[in-house]
Amino acid sequence: MATERLYFDDAYLRSFVARVTQRGTYAGQPAVVLDHSAFYPEGGGQPGDRGTLNGVRVVDTQADDAGEVWHMLGEPLEADEVQGAVDWERRFDFMQQHHGQHLLSAAAESYFNARTVAVHLGEEACTVDLEIAGLSMEQITEIEARTNAMIWADVPVQARFVGPQELRTLALRKPPQAYERIRIVSAGDFDHSPCGGTHPRRTGEVGSVVLRRWERYKGGVRVEFVCGGRAVRDYRRKTELLMTLAAELKVGQAELPSAVERLRGAEETQRKRLAQAEERLLDYDARELIAAAEQVRNIPVVVRWLDGRSLDNVRLLARRIAELGGVALLGLREEKAQLVFTRAAGLPFDMGALLRVAASVVGGRGGGKPEAAQGGGPDVARLDEALTLALNELRKGEA
Repeated sequence: MATERLYFDDAYLRSFVARVTQRGTYAGQPAVVLDHSAFYPEGGGQPGDRGTLNGVRVVDTQADDAGEVWHMLGEPLEADEVQGAVDWERRFDFMQQHHGQHLLSAAAESYFNARTVAVHLGEEACTVDLEIAGLSMEQITEIEARTNAMIWADVPVQARFVGPQELRTLALRKPPQAYERIRIVSAGDFDHSPCGGTHPRRTGEVGSVVLRRWERYKGGVRVEFVCGGRAVRDYRRKTELLMTLAAELKVGQAELPSAVERLRGAEETQRKRLAQAEERLLDYDARELIAAAEQVRNIPVVVRWLDGRSLDNVRLLARRIAELGGVALLGLREEKAQLVFTRAAGLPFDMGALLRVAASVVGGRGGGKPEAAQGGGPDVARLDEALTLALNELRKGEA
């Protein structure tokens, strides 16, 4: 016999007494089935309830194909009769999110013909996937406003099992699945939906809904939202963030956009100045390195390993050495050995072939064109050896 689900009749029932009818494991956890339970098992996008049985933690609640509700436990439970207690704060939170989703889906479909195709009620945020190509900021604002209007109308919410005759009289937002008994959740005349989940007694208990972000997803639009207490916490976090930013920038909250724009302009100016300074420094480094470089066939060959620089910086230095008529055989010590070889145009050296030889010394590989090549390997300790080998290969061509 399937578990009797007490929340169908009273979603506000927080504690109950029941008898254990089965023991076992579920998803690797010790678990029990009760003859009746107020715990809601995961379904319809809503997570399963948590709480306690005789003080033992219920970490999740799931239903099997036979309709039995399995209470997954933090440790084995020995008693045959149990006192169950639902984690009410969490339950009510999900009641707010779940019913808020019903009203949000009703608003999206009624005003923009955007049918809900999927729902996820998460611990931090919730989403609905809407069957619509796109939504503008104005449309999102309208859906949010219409949903909150339904919430604040504070109409009764009725959850009940209906027979075929009453079912035919209801304007359902979605058709019911094939169950022996059909349970309908109605919010006044706003919305009638088949649903087995837990809902508040009145729409006003949802508090409010906030649509936090939206994006294109699988040909439709995914909307992230929060309701009730989560909406208040979301507002509080964002207000604290705005206050912190405004205090840091020494402006009022309304002035934050213009202050951020000024910061972006100043940052871009500084970035350009820094790039110019780096370019001048690289030119200085390149000229100094060429002046001290060994001559191979009367061509300055710079052989140097570096650290504390970015790979991009090393590439730019190598390029500048080549522009000044030299050859750069540069190494960079990072988590692995990096090699950057570059030469001036028209010189008789093949950097790609040379780098492949050097990279094999550090246990890696690389390649490129005759003018420039890059590669590396994991053996950082042999970087000096790799650079020396490359220089010796160039020396072989001298008369």
